[in-house]
Formats: sequence, structure tokens, C-alpha cells
Amino acid sequence: MAKLEIEQNAIRLGEAGKTDVRTQFGALCYRVQNGELQFCLITSRGTGRWIVPKGWPVDGATPTEAAATEAWEEAGLEGRVRSRPLGVYSYYKSHSDDALPCVAVIFPLKVKKAHSRWPERKERKRRWVNRRKAAKMVDEPELRQMILRFDPKLV
Repeated sequence: MAKLEIEQNAIRLGEAGKTDVRTQFGALCYRVQNGELQFCLITSRGTGRWIVPKGWPVDGATPTEAAATEAWEEAGLEGRVRSRPLGVYSYYKSHSDDALPCVAVIFPLKVKKAHSRWPERKERKRRWVNRRKAAKMVDEPELRQMILRFDPKLV
């Protein structure tokens, strides 16, 4: 059997325990326009890096509901979220003087409507790009692999 190797970022816990790793829920927002698969990326508020909408768990909400809420608040997108995650990626979230180790569970969201006004529109840029461009724009290797391997017919 062939061994599958995936490039992945290691998380260093430092003085923190395993339970100190934070979990976020996010959405890989996509659409098919004129026969072309496109992904929506947004900029982070702090560094301006290209990311997908994601955020902290919401009390009383399911992970998919939390992902859909982040897609609306951060990117102004509404659509159908699938309950099966595409995958997980790790990263460090800047927090005050610290970098918090985080894992983000990503769900596919088929965009039905992109609003021109949304809660964080003045804090972020939003861009629709093809698969190749999206994969080049994101920093996280695991997220890049999710984008490169994504098949809308399988979700």
C-alpha cells in the first residue's frame, strides 16, 4: 500500500498543555460560475493574510452553524454548509503578545448569495479566485491541500 504524505505544520505547545490548543470552525466557501470552480478568500484583520472565514465555537450552535455564522460575519456569504468536515488544519493565532496554537475544522459551504454589506466588510477584503490561485494565496499547507483536492461533486 502506498504511503500518502501530506505537508503539515507542527504545533508547538511550549508551556501549554494539550487541552490548551484552541479549536475553531471555518468554511471553505465555493461556487461554480460559468463552469469554473471558485473559492472565496478573505483577509485576516491583523496581518492581512488570505484565509477562509473561521472563528470560535458558539454556545448552543453546532460546528456547521458556527462555520456558517463566520462566513456571514467575515465574508458576507450565505449558503448551504455540509455537516461532514473537509479536514483540519493547524496554525497560530496572534493574541496580544502571544501566539495561540489553534486547529481549524473546515466545512464546505456552497455559496448561494454574496452580500454587498456584511458585519466585517470594513475590516477585511474578499476575493473570488480559482483553485490554483486560492492554493497559492493561503499559507497553511493543510488548507492548501483541502483546496487542491476539493471536489464539489463529492460534498
